[in-house]
Amino acid sequence: MESKLQPNTQNQTADDETAVTRRIQRLSLHLTPLSSDHHQLQLLPCTGSKGKLEFDKSELSKFIRGKYREIQERVFEYFNSRPDLQTPLEISKDEHRELCWRQLLGLVKEAGIKPFKYVSEDPGKYFAIAEAVGSVDMSLGIKMGVQYSLWGGSVINLGTKKHRDKYYDGIDNLDYPGCFAMTELHHGSNVQGLQTVATFDPVTDEFIINTPNDGAIKWWIGNAAVHGKFATVFAKLMLPTHDTKGYFDMGVHAFIVPIRDMKTHQTLPGIEIHDCGHKVGLNGVDNGALRFCSVRIPRDNLLNRFGDVSRDGKYTSSLPSINKRFAATLGELVGGRVGLAYSSVGVLKIAVTIAVRYSLLRQQFGPSKQPEVSILDYQSQQHKLMPMLASTYAFHFATAHLMEKYSEMKKTHDEQLVGDVHALSAGLKSYVTSHTAKSLSICREACGGHGYAAVNRFGSLRNDHDIFQTFEGDNTVLLQQVAGDLLKQYREKFQGGTFAVTWNYLRESMNTYLSQPNPVTARWESADHLRDPKFQLDAFRYRTSRLLQSVAVRLRKHSKTLGSFGAWNRCLNHLLTLAESHIESVILAKFIEAVQNCPDPRSRTALKLVCDLYALDRIWNDIGTYRNVDYVAPNKAKAIHKLTEYLSFQVRNIAGELIDAFDLPDHVIRAPIAQQSDAYAQYTQYVGF
Repeated sequence: MESKLQPNTQNQTADDETAVTRRIQRLSLHLTPLSSDHHQLQLLPCTGSKGKLEFDKSELSKFIRGKYREIQERVFEYFNSRPDLQTPLEISKDEHRELCWRQLLGLVKEAGIKPFKYVSEDPGKYFAIAEAVGSVDMSLGIKMGVQYSLWGGSVINLGTKKHRDKYYDGIDNLDYPGCFAMTELHHGSNVQGLQTVATFDPVTDEFIINTPNDGAIKWWIGNAAVHGKFATVFAKLMLPTHDTKGYFDMGVHAFIVPIRDMKTHQTLPGIEIHDCGHKVGLNGVDNGALRFCSVRIPRDNLLNRFGDVSRDGKYTSSLPSINKRFAATLGELVGGRVGLAYSSVGVLKIAVTIAVRYSLLRQQFGPSKQPEVSILDYQSQQHKLMPMLASTYAFHFATAHLMEKYSEMKKTHDEQLVGDVHALSAGLKSYVTSHTAKSLSICREACGGHGYAAVNRFGSLRNDHDIFQTFEGDNTVLLQQVAGDLLKQYREKFQGGTFAVTWNYLRESMNTYLSQPNPVTARWESADHLRDPKFQLDAFRYRTSRLLQSVAVRLRKHSKTLGSFGAWNRCLNHLLTLAESHIESVILAKFIEAVQNCPDPRSRTALKLVCDLYALDRIWNDIGTYRNVDYVAPNKAKAIHKLTEYLSFQVRNIAGELIDAFDLPDHVIRAPIAQQSDAYAQYTQYVGF
């Protein structure tokens, strides 16, 4: 009798537990009020388990490509109409450099697309052009950046009216090709440690530029080896003391230095130029090394926006210290990082498009005596590519937000916004470029042997993009800047200060996010809960807040015995993890915001699916952290893993449409295995069949 009644008793008990759990959930919502921004985080409809999600990919494309679609189409159409300007697979270093120069000339003088005016007038448009140009040839994108963002940008951002009047037109129309000579053989990231000197000579009213030792040779200078006629040279400004027995070091400043004759193109006296040679990638860019030996330039060649020298050798500045002037100088050059983060997403879009399209096309194995199945139907392939596709969308919206913030900063010059953009650009540039670099290798592997063929582009994309992790700031150094800024904000909070815009959510770090996790919510396992943006954001932000608090305690402890530098080094890996966690929180917040702002309901539902995959995949990848602090109970961790795999399957069902929404034409993608029709026909034709 007992054995017959037991199942019913168990069912009743389960039902009672479910009812109790639902009741507790409702009560906890009354006891724990939602944050004030919860109205922006309402749940969107989840995709059903039956059938395929349908949406209009053209509507999604319109939303993600935005107002700069037209200018990018002009770039694509121009190069598609000029086969002679398309980069062949096999090309020597010297031929590639000359082709890259002709590509840039064609873009500016034939197509009439002049990027320079957009550097300051409409940065978003400039970055959109850079992304499109980089899709044609990454070397071309970097060469354009050297000419307009670095050399041109230094003139208009660090100089004054006299410099813009003299150089603007020549930079714009490429009559004045130039370089950005900051990095030295011995100093890269530590710009304040540069050794090149610019000594003022009051007798002749000139600066004398010198390279004091081999370690001070300017190195990796784009445009220097072949095409550059000018260089913005960063050097320590030395002013003679009144007794002429010594010099005042006024810190690093920027100077315009002609390096080649305008007519003959011969190297000017006192300047030594050497070719840095063949590189791992980007061989269309002519990197060179520069040495200066008593090179004299007029006093007016000092880019004097933040500091000037009078005829009698007196120094004036609106900023009170060397550190303030240095920070202002570098702050004006942050656009390079913004552009690299944005362009890196463009590279990732191409790579994931190739890998997903091939994975949909390629069939291999399957049930006995039945047709082979697409390799994207295998869970292992979905695990490789679907979170990557979700990350591509996440990065797109995050870097678009960064671009908007940068444009606003250029218009307003708001001091708080300047600091916010500086830290956000450092974090996103580091995080996105590192992720893209890893993803390129995964894409190559996901496409098997065909991914190894040069014509399918993974090799060139990987090699050309690899340096994105280093220039405009080494990624590890940039993450330390982010961590340092977080700690500064954390410290100022205790002193009654306010958080910068990017770190606003950390206002809660001393209460909501660091309070003891609710033991009920730690066990909630339903899909609706796990797909709730509030849960996802809270999880990301809790992790960041906990990391911030714990590293602050560790630094305080170690600094007593090791000093500030030793303590920082002892906690360095902890600090890097903190910075990455914070940037992931920002990325997710911007993705959720984009989902809410998408005007087309079906596209919004598709984006919500992709956003959920991004969020839960990130949580699962760091599930150990959440488990160690009991933020997620064991069964909830299993539910997160299970739902992540299911969402990967759901995204796989619309992967083709999501890729198509990037709206990258075949002549831009160029890889035969990624063509939308007759892929194998084009592939076999390429090898000669």
